[in-house]
Amino acid sequence: MTPVRRRGLLALPLLAVLLTGCGIRATQVPTDFGPAPSRVPCSLAGPDLATQTSQGVPVQVFLLCRESLVAVDRTVRVPEGTPDARRRVMVAQGLLDELATTPSPAERSAGYTTRVPGSLTVSGPASHDPEDTLRLGTPPSRLPSAALAQLVCTLSDSAATEADGSVVLGGPAPSPLRRYACTEEVRNRPGGTPPPQSEVTEGAG
Repeated sequence: MTPVRRRGLLALPLLAVLLTGCGIRATQVPTDFGPAPSRVPCSLAGPDLATQTSQGVPVQVFLLCRESLVAVDRTVRVPEGTPDARRRVMVAQGLLDELATTPSPAERSAGYTTRVPGSLTVSGPASHDPEDTLRLGTPPSRLPSAALAQLVCTLSDSAATEADGSVVLGGPAPSPLRRYACTEEVRNRPGGTPPPQSEVTEGAG
């Protein structure tokens, strides 16, 4: 081995020590591809007391965080003895209200946001609709893609639907109905991947 090559090899450990002393950690991958990601993205330091102050039915809603959907815990009030059909609508309305509510300070600090508009209402099936239908006061097609993704993923995995990963939604009757599905792609890219949908025929379940 030549003296020049030997000196070059001996200099590598010294360079690593100098980098460490300057607060720079040695890496084997390029680091010039934009700003580093947050150290604690979409992570709460502990239980959010703001979500635990009210008693009711435990539910989960999907909020936006770093361009993905993330489930957070909430509660919805439903009186004891409420008939099943009415209970479904009350749970759905409670979920919409929670989605439209500004996230708590702790959640906002962690990067959580919502695109669901306020005053969004929901009702049960109209005449000849499938029994699991939820009709929104605003047609789903008029909602921003991210807001629709939040609604679909929240409702499809709740007591308001059959919990099969899909939900039948429509605007005010007699507007047509569509069955929307919450997929991994939708959860990962809610702003750019519309929930898959299919036409629902009258009276079909």
